[in-house]
Amino acid sequence: MFASHLDKKAQTATPDLIPSRNGYGEGLLEAGKRDKRVVALSADLTESTRTLPFAEAFPERFVQVGIAEQNMAGVASGMAAMGKIPFMASYAMFSPGRNWEQIRTTIAYNNSNVKIIGAHAGISVGPDGATHQAIEDLAIMRVIPNMVVIAPCDVHEARKAELLATKYDGPVYIRVGRSETPVVSTPESPFAIGQAEIFYTKNPDLPQSVGIISTGVLAYNALMAAVELEKNNIGAGVLHIATIKPLDGEALGVFASAHDVLVTVEEHQITGGLGGAVAEYLSEHQPKRIIRLGIKDMFGQSGEPNELLAHYGLDVASIVDAAKQAVSAHSD
Repeated sequence: MFASHLDKKAQTATPDLIPSRNGYGEGLLEAGKRDKRVVALSADLTESTRTLPFAEAFPERFVQVGIAEQNMAGVASGMAAMGKIPFMASYAMFSPGRNWEQIRTTIAYNNSNVKIIGAHAGISVGPDGATHQAIEDLAIMRVIPNMVVIAPCDVHEARKAELLATKYDGPVYIRVGRSETPVVSTPESPFAIGQAEIFYTKNPDLPQSVGIISTGVLAYNALMAAVELEKNNIGAGVLHIATIKPLDGEALGVFASAHDVLVTVEEHQITGGLGGAVAEYLSEHQPKRIIRLGIKDMFGQSGEPNELLAHYGLDVASIVDAAKQAVSAHSD
């Protein structure tokens, strides 16, 4: 059963489609109106990262650093030291991809109050190809001390993540996408840093069950897979983990206990991201069979977003197949 706080269209085959990056732009502008300490930096990608509305509204609080992501991290850290709340945005492949050491040492080591926006993340960037498809960013950011890591499911969560990051004292990484993706939540849906949310509750009358754990924009695929599994007499629940760090271990433990097997779904390498975080936690606290769906130790390639998701086993059909196999292995 779908959670009551989800968008009604997300329960159908025709959801609204909006890029999650739009939510960042909306949230940044709103935060700028609320708090004069909010400033924005861009590495020559102001329009693509949706920083442009803020730059036009508050030109005195916007810094265009050009194609210099490493310098952007240093400037942002300096502005934070002077009491500002800087949001630095670029493609995730370049920030945190190109400036990881500066983020680690200049921002995180000093626990600077800098917010890092990694746009155009994942293979759903599409035709831009492997060089622009950041599928390692969650791993390299999750490993940094002091860093909060968030992958919103849609435009509404991206906006909320930006606004909550403004109030959070410390470094935060927010991952957003370029392509139009399903709107799953609503402006009123609950969202908090470090808090997972149940998106779909399994039918207790079905004999077997699989728990699907998603992050980022694949939440809709996870929901549609749960619906399809129930048609095949397999109970399915969906836990959405937007905050990969800090991980909501309590919610994860309760969810794991309620299902026979688990399947994690992420638009990222299966190493070091959501699947890694879930496996690490449960191996210590509550051992459980986990199937990790994601990119399996390879680079992306050019293609249309939905074609790529299917090719890498992240579409609805692939999630359903993996869940069936996991349940079957559990029964043997």
